[in-house]
Amino acid sequence: MSEGLEHYKQGLSHFGQNEFVEAIECYKRALEGDPDWVDVLHALAMAQMNSGEGEAAVATGKRVVELDPNDAFAHTSLSIFYMRLSNDAEKAGDEAEARRLIELAEKEGSEARMISRKEELKENPDAPPPAAPGSMNVVQ
Repeated sequence: MSEGLEHYKQGLSHFGQNEFVEAIECYKRALEGDPDWVDVLHALAMAQMNSGEGEAAVATGKRVVELDPNDAFAHTSLSIFYMRLSNDAEKAGDEAEARRLIELAEKEGSEARMISRKEELKENPDAPPPAAPGSMNVVQ
């Protein structure tokens, strides 16, 4: 097993035990051999967010989107990161920053939905259109 893969697995283990600082260190070591390893970057961003490093999580998430603009999960993650940061801004009384971050979150969420829809149509051209935003049209 490669050293990078071993560090990645150790990071996953730490993450699973809510040891986010340790996970971040392992992921960073895994990236030393391949700084563009998207799976590790995803994991790193999640660990950064869970350790309270929201800005770092956004930067890492943006890096994933640079590497793979059609990664719906990366856009979804960025949306979540922006929403968490908007909550922090709101708690700090910075309403303008909270609104700006919400707009970014909505943009990333929309991008994720568009990518997912395009992928779905590639696999199933006859797929029905998605329900209206906010609807509860659930198949039972």
